[in-house]
Amino acid sequence: MGVITYTSLGTLGAVAAYVAGHLVLTGAGEQFDVGAFLTETSPYTWAMLGIASCIGFSVLGAGWGIFITGSSILGAGVRAPRITTKNLISIIFCEVVAIYGVIMAIVLSAKVSGRLEGGPDGLWTPQNYLTGYLLFWGGITVGLCNLLCGVAVGITGANAAVADAADPQLFVKILVVEVFSSILGLFGLIVVLVLTGNAEEFS
Repeated sequence: MGVITYTSLGTLGAVAAYVAGHLVLTGAGEQFDVGAFLTETSPYTWAMLGIASCIGFSVLGAGWGIFITGSSILGAGVRAPRITTKNLISIIFCEVVAIYGVIMAIVLSAKVSGRLEGGPDGLWTPQNYLTGYLLFWGGITVGLCNLLCGVAVGITGANAAVADAADPQLFVKILVVEVFSSILGLFGLIVVLVLTGNAEEFS
């Protein structure tokens, strides 16, 4: 998994460096304008990308955590069938991560409206830019927090299942660690609620 990730990131970085270098060395460096990209992209686009990232990364984290935990529960359940029911709490913790993402996507989408006072030209106002950027980075923050939270809960839940199969007294102790892992997603949710508090509806 790590090799694929590093290869993908390295390829994307090399392509971006090649394109930027080509533009600069051929005298077309003004096209490599990050400021123009940020200002010419519709605030609606930034908002929708943030909302999509919020729910997408959250569901990805939940699925990844369930995959890790579920495989360990099934594997350890062969040795000790008694652990299968008790360790379903780990699956529930992983699913809560996706619910965090759905809740925040609903909260963020409430800021998006099609009622523009100045018509299509009224979209390009500083307040609408602020709303678009806040929703984008808020969605990215929630999504990445929930992605890492889902992986943390999945790994902890997998170890809880294996430890429970070996010694039933270890389950509650590891469950405490799993609870703290699941709180990480809640921290991201709270931070984004504070962050997007200043964002008004598109107007």
